[in-house]
Amino acid sequence: MLLHELAEASRDVARLPGRLDKIERLAATLRTLPAEWVEVGVSYLAGDLPQGRIGVGPASIQAALGAEPAVAPSLTLAETHGAFDRIAALTGAGSSTERGRVLRALFARATALEQDFLARILLGELRQGAQEGVLLEAVARASGSEAALVRRTAMLSGGAARAGRMLLGAEGAPEPAGLELFRPIQPMLAQTADGPGDAIARLGRAAFEIKFDGARVQVHRAGDTVRVFTRGLNEIEAQPEIVDVVRALPVRDVVLDGEAIVLRADGVPLPFQETMRRFGRNAAPPEVDVPADPLGARLTPCFFDLLHLDGEPWIDRPAHERWAALDRLVPERFRAPRMITDDVAAAERMLADARARGHEGLMAKAVDAAYVAGRRGSAWLKVKPSFTADLVVLAAEWGHGRRTGWLSNLHLGARGEAEGEWVMVGKTFKGMTDALLTWQTERLLALADSEGRHVVRVRPELVVEIAFDGVQASPRYPGGVALRFARVKGYREDKTPAEADTIVWLRELRDRWG
Repeated sequence: MLLHELAEASRDVARLPGRLDKIERLAATLRTLPAEWVEVGVSYLAGDLPQGRIGVGPASIQAALGAEPAVAPSLTLAETHGAFDRIAALTGAGSSTERGRVLRALFARATALEQDFLARILLGELRQGAQEGVLLEAVARASGSEAALVRRTAMLSGGAARAGRMLLGAEGAPEPAGLELFRPIQPMLAQTADGPGDAIARLGRAAFEIKFDGARVQVHRAGDTVRVFTRGLNEIEAQPEIVDVVRALPVRDVVLDGEAIVLRADGVPLPFQETMRRFGRNAAPPEVDVPADPLGARLTPCFFDLLHLDGEPWIDRPAHERWAALDRLVPERFRAPRMITDDVAAAERMLADARARGHEGLMAKAVDAAYVAGRRGSAWLKVKPSFTADLVVLAAEWGHGRRTGWLSNLHLGARGEAEGEWVMVGKTFKGMTDALLTWQTERLLALADSEGRHVVRVRPELVVEIAFDGVQASPRYPGGVALRFARVKGYREDKTPAEADTIVWLRELRDRWG
């Protein structure tokens, strides 16, 4: 099958306004996929690579986009997947250079439409107006299955791509009977609440837990075998701090959901990057030198849910039953602290205490809810403070999909320490209505200094108010910091660039809140 067929489908879906039309267009494409390539094809249409992260950054992608596009489509899905397999397998000295070479060779074989499609997948920006729910409906339509069956299959098998393989593959395999040990399921996700009061208004009496700024982990045990999976369902090897805790539990087999976070001896969490570095050290080959943890900090599992216990699935049981079993099984120091209440003041005090101890905030959870894997449902709510900053737009990227023709992804700058200096602190394409996109495109083009194929650089004159959840250390940007979960609140035409917030203030915010 040609890659062009998937790229065309993605383009068409982005242009179609109606949900049913999107589903039918995707279903028509899925029916044409050879059985052995269904999983890969569904992954691409979901905006994912089956290989996961392959070590290719924006600079490499931009360089590959410099290749002259092919005139006619000839690149097959098999050739594309093989190239990404080769890139993912590269390690050691010279691997970065070789990844770039293989990627450029791939893009040189691709048409302009295919180049754009692949670039957006690699950047995580497919944005074709077809979220996983739409894709699962398309799998149902293409396979002749009930939508509820497809959603359940996706939940238990790990996502739309695997559900597509099971239901559209050569075997036409039925729904998995239940959660299977060592086959991770998608994690349950949360919506956002404005505060404890909003959470209680929506959930009533609810469980409030510490929200850790760590790495989501799903841990499976059968006998003495323990395996650890990430939020993306990838297995991470050699996590002794987690493995030893789970292996010591008085059970035969179990599946636990939680976070892994680096904590100092006094319980204070280190920044998220320290957790990622610790994961890196445990997974690194012996010849790789990874720095030791500061202050004797230790990677600690903090479990908050139980999904399977001694041969029985628990995901359909009420949350309070799962928590009770978890509390009996896992020592307190390896569980997320939890309080069940409908008292707003008590929840506010817990939130203040969590923030004072260096944590992100709280999670609010419905006490009777089942564990709905892979869904951002209303039963779990994130409760954490947010911040705002007035920043200057330094550049903007042309949008894709339904945002084609608009300048969408903003490059954000804070005032530097020297007069006239601007320091980039992040990007965002979130929080924009169609009306705002139209206005911002017109204004930014009027301020354009230079225009490339994908990026328009502008004079630093337009101030935008940005909401964000925190500031983290980042080697990617020259100021050493980056905004977390940035989104546009609105433009401040009443402010001049001289009134924008400074990089010094953002660094102080990082040091205080992390």
